Amino acid sequence: MGLVAALKKLRNEFLRKVIYRRYNIGKGFYSGVRVRLWAKNNITIGENFYIGRDSFIETDAIIGNNVIMANRTAIVGRYDHHYQQVGVPIRLASQIRDADYNWLGLNSLTTIKDDVWIGYNTTILSGVTINEGSIIAAGSVVTKDVEAYSIYAGVPAKKVKNRFNSDEELSRHMEFYSNKC
Repeated sequence: MGLVAALKKLRNEFLRKVIYRRYNIGKGFYSGVRVRLWAKNNITIGENFYIGRDSFIETDAIIGNNVIMANRTAIVGRYDHHYQQVGVPIRLASQIRDADYNWLGLNSLTTIKDDVWIGYNTTILSGVTINEGSIIAAGSVVTKDVEAYSIYAGVPAKKVKNRFNSDEELSRHMEFYSNKC
Protein backbone atom coordinates (compact mmCIF):
# COMPACT_ATOMS: atom_id res chain seq x y z
CA MET A 1 0.00 0.00 0.00
CA GLY A 2 1.38 3.39 -0.98
CA LEU A 3 1.74 6.34 1.34
CA VAL A 4 -1.27 8.21 -0.06
CA ALA A 5 -3.51 5.15 0.26
CA ALA A 6 -2.28 4.58 3.82
CA LEU A 7 -2.99 8.21 4.77
CA LYS A 8 -6.50 8.00 3.30
CA LYS A 9 -7.16 4.82 5.25
CA LEU A 10 -5.85 6.44 8.44
CA ARG A 11 -8.03 9.53 7.86
CA ASN A 12 -11.15 7.41 7.35
CA GLU A 13 -10.46 5.37 10.49
CA PHE A 14 -9.96 8.61 12.43
CA LEU A 15 -13.33 9.89 11.17
CA ARG A 16 -15.03 6.58 11.97
CA LYS A 17 -13.55 6.05 15.43
CA VAL A 18 -13.08 9.62 16.69
CA ILE A 19 -15.08 12.28 14.86
CA TYR A 20 -18.17 10.12 14.27
CA ARG A 21 -17.72 7.88 17.34
CA ARG A 22 -21.25 8.57 18.56
CA TYR A 23 -22.54 6.64 15.55
CA ASN A 24 -22.19 2.96 14.71
CA ILE A 25 -20.07 2.78 11.54
CA GLY A 26 -18.73 -0.46 10.07
CA LYS A 27 -15.32 -1.27 8.62
CA GLY A 28 -14.36 -0.08 5.16
CA PHE A 29 -15.80 3.41 5.73
CA TYR A 30 -14.71 6.01 3.17
CA SER A 31 -15.59 9.69 3.38
CA GLY A 32 -14.84 12.42 0.88
CA VAL A 33 -13.94 15.91 2.09
CA ARG A 34 -16.52 18.26 3.62
CA VAL A 35 -18.89 15.46 4.63
CA ARG A 36 -21.16 15.99 7.64
CA LEU A 37 -23.01 13.41 9.69
CA TRP A 38 -25.60 14.43 12.28
CA ALA A 39 -28.63 12.71 13.75
CA LYS A 40 -31.01 13.50 16.58
CA ASN A 41 -30.63 9.91 17.84
CA ASN A 42 -28.47 7.62 15.73
CA ILE A 43 -26.83 6.80 12.45
CA THR A 44 -25.87 3.19 11.79
CA ILE A 45 -23.76 2.43 8.73
CA GLY A 46 -22.73 -1.03 7.54
CA GLU A 47 -19.45 -2.19 6.09
CA ASN A 48 -17.80 -0.98 2.89
CA PHE A 49 -19.63 2.35 2.78
CA TYR A 50 -18.56 5.22 0.53
CA ILE A 51 -19.85 8.78 0.88
CA GLY A 52 -18.55 11.31 -1.63
CA ARG A 53 -17.37 14.86 -1.03
CA ASP A 54 -19.77 17.62 0.01
CA SER A 55 -22.40 15.10 1.17
CA PHE A 56 -24.61 15.16 4.25
CA ILE A 57 -26.55 12.78 6.42
CA GLU A 58 -28.61 14.97 8.73
CA THR A 59 -31.30 12.66 10.08
CA ASP A 60 -31.61 9.34 11.86
CA ALA A 61 -30.60 6.63 9.40
CA ILE A 62 -29.76 2.97 9.03
CA ILE A 63 -27.54 2.24 6.04
CA GLY A 64 -26.57 -1.27 4.95
CA ASN A 65 -23.42 -2.80 3.54
CA ASN A 66 -21.79 -1.96 0.21
CA VAL A 67 -23.60 1.34 -0.24
CA ILE A 68 -22.20 4.17 -2.33
CA MET A 69 -23.39 7.76 -2.04
CA ALA A 70 -21.88 9.90 -4.78
CA ASN A 71 -20.66 13.48 -4.31
CA ARG A 72 -23.14 16.15 -3.21
CA THR A 73 -25.77 13.74 -1.91
CA ALA A 74 -27.95 14.43 1.09
CA ILE A 75 -30.25 12.58 3.44
CA VAL A 76 -32.21 15.30 5.17
CA GLY A 77 -35.10 15.63 7.58
CA ARG A 78 -38.53 16.27 6.18
CA TYR A 79 -39.65 18.20 9.27
CA ASP A 80 -36.49 19.79 10.65
CA HIS A 81 -38.20 23.12 11.42
CA HIS A 82 -41.60 23.63 13.01
CA TYR A 83 -42.97 25.71 10.16
CA GLN A 84 -46.49 25.83 11.63
CA GLN A 85 -45.65 27.77 14.79
CA VAL A 86 -48.18 30.58 14.73
CA GLY A 87 -46.61 34.05 14.88
CA VAL A 88 -43.03 32.75 14.59
CA PRO A 89 -40.96 33.22 11.42
CA ILE A 90 -39.61 29.90 10.14
CA ARG A 91 -36.05 31.10 10.73
CA LEU A 92 -36.83 31.50 14.45
CA ALA A 93 -39.12 28.47 14.82
CA SER A 94 -38.08 25.49 16.90
CA GLN A 95 -35.97 22.94 15.07
CA ILE A 96 -35.22 19.27 15.46
CA ARG A 97 -31.78 20.03 16.92
CA ASP A 98 -33.44 21.72 19.92
CA ALA A 99 -33.64 19.57 23.05
CA ASP A 100 -37.31 20.50 23.60
CA TYR A 101 -38.44 20.00 19.98
CA ASN A 102 -41.78 18.18 20.05
CA TRP A 103 -43.21 18.39 16.54
CA LEU A 104 -43.14 16.11 13.49
CA GLY A 105 -40.10 14.10 12.43
CA LEU A 106 -38.87 12.95 15.83
CA ASN A 107 -39.33 9.25 15.01
CA SER A 108 -38.55 9.51 11.31
CA LEU A 109 -36.00 6.89 10.28
CA THR A 110 -34.42 6.63 6.84
CA THR A 111 -33.34 3.14 5.79
CA ILE A 112 -30.98 2.34 2.94
CA LYS A 113 -30.45 -1.38 2.53
CA ASP A 114 -27.46 -3.29 1.10
CA ASP A 115 -25.98 -2.86 -2.38
CA VAL A 116 -27.46 0.58 -3.15
CA TRP A 117 -25.98 3.31 -5.36
CA ILE A 118 -27.15 6.88 -4.83
CA GLY A 119 -26.18 9.15 -7.72
CA TYR A 120 -24.59 12.58 -7.75
CA ASN A 121 -26.56 15.49 -6.25
CA THR A 122 -29.43 13.33 -4.99
CA THR A 123 -31.59 14.31 -2.03
CA ILE A 124 -33.37 11.72 0.10
CA LEU A 125 -36.04 12.93 2.50
CA SER A 126 -36.24 11.31 5.92
CA GLY A 127 -38.62 8.46 6.57
CA VAL A 128 -38.14 6.59 3.30
CA THR A 129 -36.74 3.11 2.69
CA ILE A 130 -34.49 2.40 -0.27
CA ASN A 131 -34.58 -1.37 -0.67
CA GLU A 132 -31.76 -3.75 -1.62
CA GLY A 133 -29.85 -3.36 -4.83
CA SER A 134 -31.49 -0.15 -5.98
CA ILE A 135 -30.01 2.75 -7.90
CA ILE A 136 -31.08 6.37 -7.53
CA ALA A 137 -30.18 8.42 -10.61
CA ALA A 138 -28.20 11.65 -10.32
CA GLY A 139 -30.19 14.73 -9.40
CA SER A 140 -33.19 12.83 -8.03
CA VAL A 141 -35.29 13.73 -4.99
CA VAL A 142 -36.53 10.64 -3.17
CA THR A 143 -39.79 11.28 -1.30
CA LYS A 144 -41.24 7.73 -1.15
CA ASP A 145 -40.02 4.17 -0.63
CA VAL A 146 -37.97 2.57 -3.41
CA GLU A 147 -38.52 -1.01 -4.63
CA ALA A 148 -35.66 -3.53 -4.45
CA TYR A 149 -33.39 -3.90 -7.48
CA SER A 150 -34.97 -0.95 -9.25
CA ILE A 151 -33.71 2.25 -10.83
CA TYR A 152 -35.45 5.46 -9.80
CA ALA A 153 -34.97 8.92 -11.31
CA GLY A 154 -36.51 12.37 -11.29
CA VAL A 155 -38.08 14.97 -9.05
CA PRO A 156 -39.83 13.38 -7.31
CA ALA A 157 -38.07 10.08 -8.02
CA LYS A 158 -40.11 7.44 -9.79
CA LYS A 159 -39.26 3.94 -10.96
CA VAL A 160 -37.88 3.96 -14.50
CA LYS A 161 -36.84 0.31 -14.82
CA ASN A 162 -35.57 -2.79 -13.08
CA ARG A 163 -31.85 -2.93 -12.34
CA PHE A 164 -31.43 -6.25 -14.15
CA ASN A 165 -32.84 -7.20 -17.53
CA SER A 166 -34.17 -10.58 -16.43
CA ASP A 167 -35.14 -12.57 -13.37
CA GLU A 168 -32.28 -14.93 -14.20
CA GLU A 169 -29.71 -12.09 -13.99
CA LEU A 170 -31.24 -10.92 -10.72
CA SER A 171 -31.08 -14.46 -9.28
CA ARG A 172 -27.44 -14.84 -10.33
CA HIS A 173 -26.57 -11.49 -8.78
CA MET A 174 -28.34 -12.31 -5.52
CA GLU A 175 -26.60 -15.71 -5.34
CA PHE A 176 -23.19 -14.16 -6.05
CA TYR A 177 -23.79 -11.31 -3.60
CA SER A 178 -24.88 -13.57 -0.77
CA ASN A 179 -21.80 -15.80 -1.28
CA LYS A 180 -19.27 -12.96 -1.52
CA CYS A 181 -20.50 -10.45 1.02
